[in-house]
Amino acid sequence: MKRELRVGVLTCSDTRAAGEAEDTAGKELERLSRESGWKVVHYAICPDDEAPIAEALIEMAQSREADVIFTCGGTGLGPRDVTPEATSKVCDRAVPGIAEAIRAESLRVTRRAMLSRGYAGIRGRTLIINLPGSKKAAKETFGFVADQLEHAVEMIAGGGH
Repeated sequence: MKRELRVGVLTCSDTRAAGEAEDTAGKELERLSRESGWKVVHYAICPDDEAPIAEALIEMAQSREADVIFTCGGTGLGPRDVTPEATSKVCDRAVPGIAEAIRAESLRVTRRAMLSRGYAGIRGRTLIINLPGSKKAAKETFGFVADQLEHAVEMIAGGGH
């Protein structure tokens, strides 16, 4: 049975938070989630700082009751790329297979995928997945994991394998 997931989307970007650039990646993740039959319960943009990222993730997981949160941006090697650190700090458990699968599939598209530091983990009953910040890469990586998310959320909630 298909489950309607409650999805949060968080874009982590200094330029997008300042209104200096359009958030095409976050909007694409919203569109793809809706096309999958899921409900987008919250969308936000925050700067590349650990504290606001962590606060937004906690808000989406707890107050908005998101089943899955996609972050986009801040997963590279730059000094301001801190999304994985913020995500790991708010998660109770890591789900390394998701980030590993994203990198493995992304390497088929570009060798630069090995430079991604994306993380996936669980906070309470919410699965949080870091995705890249470009629209193209966000769309590709969403496609690598989307078919497993309903089952993952069911398992997190205590459902069977």
